[in-house]
Amino acid sequence: MRGLKFGLISLLFCFGMASAHAQANMDDVEIKATQLSDRVYMLTGMGGNIGVYVGEDGVVMVDAQYKGLADKIMAAIAELSDQPIKSLINTHFHGDHTGNNAPFARKGVRVIAHENVKTRLAANEKFDQDGLPTVTFDNRLEVASGAASLKLQHYPEGHTDGDVVVWFPNANVIHAGDLFFVDRFPFIDLNAGGNVQGYIDNVRAVIDSIDGETQIIPGHGTLSKRSDWLRLVHMIEATREEVMTMKEQGLTEDQAVEQGLSAQWKDWSWSFINEERWIRTLY
Repeated sequence: MRGLKFGLISLLFCFGMASAHAQANMDDVEIKATQLSDRVYMLTGMGGNIGVYVGEDGVVMVDAQYKGLADKIMAAIAELSDQPIKSLINTHFHGDHTGNNAPFARKGVRVIAHENVKTRLAANEKFDQDGLPTVTFDNRLEVASGAASLKLQHYPEGHTDGDVVVWFPNANVIHAGDLFFVDRFPFIDLNAGGNVQGYIDNVRAVIDSIDGETQIIPGHGTLSKRSDWLRLVHMIEATREEVMTMKEQGLTEDQAVEQGLSAQWKDWSWSFINEERWIRTLY
């Protein structure tokens, strides 16, 4: 019993330290804005990049980063416009894009997402249900903002089963969500409807609809162009070919991990999706 009690105390202490560390990290986060057109901005902080459209009658934001940053995000948007925030669009359901849904919703902001996003968030006991999307759609949706509209398109079976790409009005700018990780191995959530071939197909479909001057807000990474996104697709196709060759040679998944990818892909590893995890995803 003494050992059990000590273990519980240690566990609680660890949780307390982790929470304090997380809070300290949030305290250090700075939300920075980059203007992309007269009405469109990109915000960076901690988590997925945020897109902001300043309409004639209110602000529309795309994604909301990690929980705990709502006040900082609101303050950053207030520096851009004195218009109220009216809508929040989620590009998919992951917490680094939906973590602040609830604080915005409680201030009267309507949350918009694909119907699969609402289903997954509703099934998550840790998600604050106040932040559930109140407007959902299946394939396409236009979100009016004054006389203009943001266009939303669903791309199934890519990063997840609820991915949405957003086109901003009167500007050659899109928000790609997590269909775009800049110069790093992407996270393809195989447990949430994600699919490697679907990811490739979806990215190529969007690339075909933009031009070389389109400014792309990626889910993760710096502001990018079409050529940057093509580089990601080429990497996925090339590394998949390497892993397929290893499978055809009879290598097991663990043996493929041990052999590794060509040296040219070394710099694509990062803290979340390193080479091993990317190989296992492809395998």
